[in-house]
Amino acid sequence: MSTLNLTLLTDLYEMTMMQGYFKSNNHDVVVFDAFYRSNPCQGGYAVCAGLEQVIEYIRHLHFSEEDVAYLRSLGIFEEDFLSYLKNFKFSGDLYAIPEGTLIFPREPFLKVIAPIMEAQLIETAVLNIVNHQSLIATKAARVCYAAKGDGVMEFGLRRAQGPDAGVYGARAAVIGGCKGTSNVLAGAMFDIPVLGTHAHSWIMSFPDEYTAFLNYAKLYPSACILLVDTYDTLKSGIPNAIKVFSQMRKEGIPLTGYGIRMDSGDLAYLSKKARRMLDEAGFTDAVIAASNDLDEYLIESLKFQGAMITSWGVGTNLITSKDNPAFGGVYKLAAIQKEDGTFLPKIKLSENTEKITNPGNKTVYRIYDNDTGKIRADYICLAEETFDTEEDLILFDPNEPWKRTRLAGGSYTMRELFVPVFLKGACVYQSPAVMEIQAVCTKEKDTIWNETKRFVNPAKIYVDLSDKLYAIKRELLGEMSGV
Repeated sequence: MSTLNLTLLTDLYEMTMMQGYFKSNNHDVVVFDAFYRSNPCQGGYAVCAGLEQVIEYIRHLHFSEEDVAYLRSLGIFEEDFLSYLKNFKFSGDLYAIPEGTLIFPREPFLKVIAPIMEAQLIETAVLNIVNHQSLIATKAARVCYAAKGDGVMEFGLRRAQGPDAGVYGARAAVIGGCKGTSNVLAGAMFDIPVLGTHAHSWIMSFPDEYTAFLNYAKLYPSACILLVDTYDTLKSGIPNAIKVFSQMRKEGIPLTGYGIRMDSGDLAYLSKKARRMLDEAGFTDAVIAASNDLDEYLIESLKFQGAMITSWGVGTNLITSKDNPAFGGVYKLAAIQKEDGTFLPKIKLSENTEKITNPGNKTVYRIYDNDTGKIRADYICLAEETFDTEEDLILFDPNEPWKRTRLAGGSYTMRELFVPVFLKGACVYQSPAVMEIQAVCTKEKDTIWNETKRFVNPAKIYVDLSDKLYAIKRELLGEMSGV
């Protein structure tokens, strides 16, 4: 992705709409919001990720001669429009919630203010990038929560849906909390830790298991995790690993970051047996790592069973988010700028209540409880609204407005989540390094209660509307319904 011109990474209807705007001389400046409607995996939150790649995409947005020639070959675009595309560039504004931040349903995580043709074109690619990485970062956060502080390694590259999904999925997994990845290209591109052990084929290529282990240990004494289930975990693998560890100790070769890995069998039972065997042999600091189609539910179950596993390798179920393979981000028109510079709110109606959009040029505040530091709610309001945290604030559920909470002045703080990324087409935001984003995400996860992190029936973080925004929405609903 990083070496390709992605301008044509769009749905055809974005291009046909662009030509329609062009032919009708529509140069309106509009507001589009990107948001999602429900949390992945029926969880309590999502993790925002992918902004750095959105920035790269928009920076390099242009129609090459080859792009224009291809569009001409389709026979549906006129020459004056194709000529316009030759000088196309993004000239608008983009605001976003920074990567690693927790986000919740129905609140905008990205806002575009731009001429309508520009805003329309970028819809597909922006959603493609952010939907994928936010999904994997969220899944990783769930897996890491289940591991309860143990290290989690992402190693799903061979099962990812293509190279880009593997590379950018690894990036997102580290943002969500994984300590590293097996993906060497991702390590090189994003300066994230690369980790790994060896395969069963290493063992099988030697005359016997002990020789295979010994050769590996001498090559990598500071990263010696031995795979013990090639033949028989308890009768062969672990005894041979202990024999090698003992030999290394006898030769005065210090072992650090050493231990065993199991990739099959009853991991709870085997890990308890392994821990006892290692401890009795004097290797109390040896790591017990596990893999084998793990996800957050299986890790949680193994923890409940008292498994003695201290490091987890998670592949397929993480890199594909197998139980929830798509993040439902959407991109909707919210306002059109008038001649005086103010914005005319726009709303999309639907038979499904959850698909009715929130109109206007908006921003998002996060409200924290001063005593606990935890999130009380997120607050969507008009971009020009200001608030005094020394005054009482009434929160209400916009779908059930009779449900209200009063926050006493001085008991809460508010933080605006949007940051400017592009202004008048120029990038004004520097993306942090991936490990810095991971640190942000770690702090973010500390701002919600464990009840919101649990996997079954998580407690909800409410996303509320300001009084002014709610009044505009009600007015537009009334106008549209004709009542």
